[in-house]
Order: sequence, then structure tokens, then C-alpha cells
Amino acid sequence: VSLKRESNIIDHTTLLFFIAFYPLIFSPFDSFVRKAATRFLLTSSIVSLVSKRSFGFLSTSVGSFVPPYPSNQSFTTNKLKRPTATSKTKTSRNMSDEVEKAKEAAAAYKSSDEDGAGPATVFDKILSKEWSSNMVYEDDTVYAFRDISPQAPVHVLVIPKLRDGLTQISKAREEQEGLLGHLMYVAQSIGNKECPDGFRLVINDGKDGAQSVYHLHVHVLGGRQMNWPPG
Repeated sequence: VSLKRESNIIDHTTLLFFIAFYPLIFSPFDSFVRKAATRFLLTSSIVSLVSKRSFGFLSTSVGSFVPPYPSNQSFTTNKLKRPTATSKTKTSRNMSDEVEKAKEAAAAYKSSDEDGAGPATVFDKILSKEWSSNMVYEDDTVYAFRDISPQAPVHVLVIPKLRDGLTQISKAREEQEGLLGHLMYVAQSIGNKECPDGFRLVINDGKDGAQSVYHLHVHVLGGRQMNWPPG
């Protein structure tokens, strides 16, 4: 900065000296030439001074040139975030809860009289209208409703209205073939209607099969891509 100031002072001093002593140097007879030269020198000096002050950034090196966009703007490519373990943890927790429920239900069933009916279940309360449910389908022998803890966008349970010993699929009797076929037909009808891209029918049986309610029921799952193998 001090060098620039000194340079400006020298330029001004030179200009003033030239103007002051110009009449002594040139002859009075060439006044026209003198005036023209004075105007040219004055104009050149002013342009030089203005250029140094206003356009000094032109001498700045390319490497230090500041780009026209804000310095805090980011141009890095957005990287895909790695999937967190939240969804897996939640799924594992749900599976663990269902397994625990299945163990408790199996123990309750074993402690009952085991006469083929077993203890009363939540489905009995739903069928008796003691508990409300979101009905999907109903006829004389079958009732279908939406699961209150869905494991997929579409999760419907299809159950026989009269349990008649159908606590598990493994307890089915030969004369119940027609009822079992009707359960499957209703289940696939619901699946076709609500999941046109595909669905899954699931029947859990016993403790190891994670059966949590001892009243035969068919799960209709869909509305998303199912995984394989099942858990």
C-alpha cells in the first residue's frame, strides 16, 4: 500500500512540475501545440491514476481470483446415505414381541383343558362385537378384518366364525376341508383385490410357528415387496 501511495505522489508531482514550467520550455508562438500537448498529458495522467485505483484487481493473479458465486456454496455431489439400522432394529423388535406372544399363548393353551377348543381368545371378543374391528369381508362362516398391528401396508386376517376345534391348522379334521378351502378362497379374493401386484398368505402353527392366537387365521400380506426366505 505504501509503494502505491508513493507512486501516486510521484505521478502528481511530475504532472504539477510539468504544468508549472511548461511555458518556460516552449515558445509562446506555439500556443496551439502547447495547449494540445497539455490536454493530452492531463488526460493520460488522469486515466492512469483512475486505472490504478479502480482496476487494480486486473493485476491480481488468476490463482487468487475470487469466483462470482458465494464461497459457502457447495458443489460436491450428494452421496447416497447408507441405510440406517433403525428399520432393521424395529423389525427385529416386532419379531421378538411376536415370538414372546406366541410362547405365552402356547403356555396358556397347554394349561387349559385341551378339549380341542382351548381358552377364549381376542377373536371371540371381536366376533361377539365386544371389541370393534375394521371389517373387510363377512359371510355365514368367515370373517375378515384388518390387523391392528400390521406388518405390511395390507394386512388382513381371515378367520372362521365358529372355531370348532380349529385352534391350529394342524388340528384340522377331515370334515373341515370345505371350511379350509373357503378360508383360502376368501383370502385370495382379498389379496387379488387389494394387492394386484402380488401378496402372501401365511398361517402360523404352534410355538415354533409363532402362533400368538389359538384360533385358526390366515394372514393376507401385501402392498410391498415381500422378502425371502421368511423369518
